[in-house]
Amino acid sequence: MSKFRVGFGYDVHCFAEGRKLWLGGIEIGHTHGLLGHSDADVVIHALCDALLGAAALGDIGCHFPDTSDIYENIDSKILLRKTIELLVGKGYVIGNVDITICAELPKLSPHILQMRSCLAEVMNVSADDISIKATTNERMGFIGREEGIAAYCTALITSDT
Repeated sequence: MSKFRVGFGYDVHCFAEGRKLWLGGIEIGHTHGLLGHSDADVVIHALCDALLGAAALGDIGCHFPDTSDIYENIDSKILLRKTIELLVGKGYVIGNVDITICAELPKLSPHILQMRSCLAEVMNVSADDISIKATTNERMGFIGREEGIAAYCTALITSDT
């Protein structure tokens, strides 16, 4: 009998000049990137936290601390691959993930299919197992003032043990 586990992830980064904007593993043209120790891909960071949480394996900071030079400016797709390896090592299989990105700008709908495809390849799942939605914050708060981007993710994993 399969065991089902659900995890939730959240991440946020502020905009910074002179950095590239990485979301869902792809570079998106914008005037600013996100500030962070790694490439600051809030989508992948929220996804990693959701997957790790579902497996009761802690959080992204536990496995990939921002105090380590190893992870400075690292491509977050590498962190996601390592997260998947941790799950597989514990006998888990990804069911599906549901991601919401909150940003006023840039407009993300033209990039969602490419993000899904990129994440599916890294996670070795079908793009049909990955949902990505984008919304604004209706000009309210730090997101509404275009100071940063937030991402939320729910993940379902299964195990036969």
